Amino acid sequence: MSQYKVITKNQLKLVRSLSQKKQRKAHGLFLVQGEKNVLELVQSQLQVKHVFATTEFLAEHAQDLSQYDCAEASLDDLTKVSTLVSNNAAIAVVEIPLTQAPEAQGLMIALDGVSDPGNLGTIIRLADWYGIKHIVASTDCADPYNPKTISATMGSFGRVQVTQLDLPEYLETCNLPVYGAFLNGESVHKTEFSPEGILLMGSESHGVREEAEKFVTNKITIPAFGGAESLNVAMATGIILDNLRRQHQ
Repeated sequence: MSQYKVITKNQLKLVRSLSQKKQRKAHGLFLVQGEKNVLELVQSQLQVKHVFATTEFLAEHAQDLSQYDCAEASLDDLTKVSTLVSNNAAIAVVEIPLTQAPEAQGLMIALDGVSDPGNLGTIIRLADWYGIKHIVASTDCADPYNPKTISATMGSFGRVQVTQLDLPEYLETCNLPVYGAFLNGESVHKTEFSPEGILLMGSESHGVREEAEKFVTNKITIPAFGGAESLNVAMATGIILDNLRRQHQ
């Protein structure tokens, strides 16, 4: 007989509800889906409430998951409540951490109106790759705990803190250079970056808005060599970070 309880109807209902922002806010919980992402939780400081997984997954990772409240669920049940098309062998319900505005130091990313959760998740993943611990985001950015955001981070959600706040107000208090990405800035290939600073990225449709632009100390741009009208915001963030890190490894 299995050592684990079986997932209840109420628990399945909870998992399904957490795909909605309103319910995440009401419960103070979010979903981590997929085998790799669930296993990433073991190394993080996040508070895991429940892990729901197949018998095979629980058996294979019994040691890693021993600290959590686990319950068995069929792949069919998990697929029905998951927002993923595949990779549904494990789903965790996790507490949304209480974050405060980080102290402006080191290298940071600021996002102004980046509303696509996939882009936000990719930027979190890039921040993790380039050793950046803090992202500050305007209140109208995508929800950092949207299932699409979490999936797009590919496990980096536990190592990078995203704080949604009044962005212009935050930038006003910062004593760091603010590198804003614009179409008419200085080429990133020629910019002398400071080792500490804030990279400010706007949405693809509006760019950096006027309220945040006031606090930009250096306007930068990625020079184009072909005919494309623009770059995806996550792709642009990666290119700029690479140029910056090349100067300050």
